[in-house]
Amino acid sequence: MTHSYTPRLRLLATITFALLIFSGLSGATTHAQPRAYVANIGNSVSVIDLTSNTVVASIGAPSPIAIAITPDGTKAYVTSIFSNKVSVIDTASNLVIETIPVGFSPVAVAITPDGTLAYVVNEFSHTLSVIDTATNTVTANILVGMGASDVTITPDGRAYVNVNNGVHSDVLVIDTSTNAITAAISLCCTSFKIAATPDGTRVYVTRDGGVSIIDTTTNTVIANIPIMVPRDVSITPDGSRAYVTTLDGAGPHSVAVIDTAANAVIASVTVGFDPLGIATTPDSKRAYVTNFISDTVSVIDTATNLVIATIPVGAGPIGIAITPALAPTNKDECKNGGFKNFGPPVGPFKNQGQCIKHVLDSR
Repeated sequence: MTHSYTPRLRLLATITFALLIFSGLSGATTHAQPRAYVANIGNSVSVIDLTSNTVVASIGAPSPIAIAITPDGTKAYVTSIFSNKVSVIDTASNLVIETIPVGFSPVAVAITPDGTLAYVVNEFSHTLSVIDTATNTVTANILVGMGASDVTITPDGRAYVNVNNGVHSDVLVIDTSTNAITAAISLCCTSFKIAATPDGTRVYVTRDGGVSIIDTTTNTVIANIPIMVPRDVSITPDGSRAYVTTLDGAGPHSVAVIDTAANAVIASVTVGFDPLGIATTPDSKRAYVTNFISDTVSVIDTATNLVIATIPVGAGPIGIAITPALAPTNKDECKNGGFKNFGPPVGPFKNQGQCIKHVLDSR
């Protein structure tokens, strides 16, 4: 009787072994699937699967307001505005693995292109806390002045920080290799959020009555685009569009779409109530907007500038960040359809062979 089951057991063992191998290969590519992390002020971070546009996890965090994700996609840094801390989320497990004390009222965070440093804006401390992401400790505090509200970092490692002194606002330029302030750019009025273009040649700043555009070579304002009550800004990874959340209007609010070549508004997209945060996907095909009062995220198709989905999230969504598209690091990540998971800047790959060639050429 025992021997009669041996072939069946061997078959089951073979199938199980094959499934384990397949799962291992699949696991190697799942990290390339982009997800959105949404900071809900009501003490949670919602994780959205961008393939299904559904919430797949909810992570407890105290009063989160802003999020930045490391370039390798492994960690998310979340500022907690009332607890004066930064929570570090492991994106593989979606668990908080570290809590870092920073200054008073941390309202924004950005990570250097090499992933080694996180810069946190502490509004009431008038400082930037610099976090070493290897040790998750604060290594420096940079005095930037009162009313700092946001930070962005260019590909060459310069941090642009907008600060408001009560009369007008400035954008400070910080060399992240020395943490020295190297320039100050005056703006007309109160500023809110800031974003650099993917090539680092321009910085877009939302302010009262519009968006100011800074040339990062000369560190001067080269254009101003009128927009009523702008808030956050996200620039598509291909650099062709800037999406700006606005609070203009009595009904559902909207997102203004800027053509970055012409520096002109070319569309307005109606979303939910109080759109505050926005992020665009690595392939530039969609924009995700947090609607603070609606407790939802609107998904915009950037080809048509239409809302194609509305996703319920936690209470009071504000900040949002999307995991980057990663490059394949080994040939196995290209197999079993894995080549489809890699988008710009290295993909999309047409087939497995192209993906494997990229791996080999990168060595």
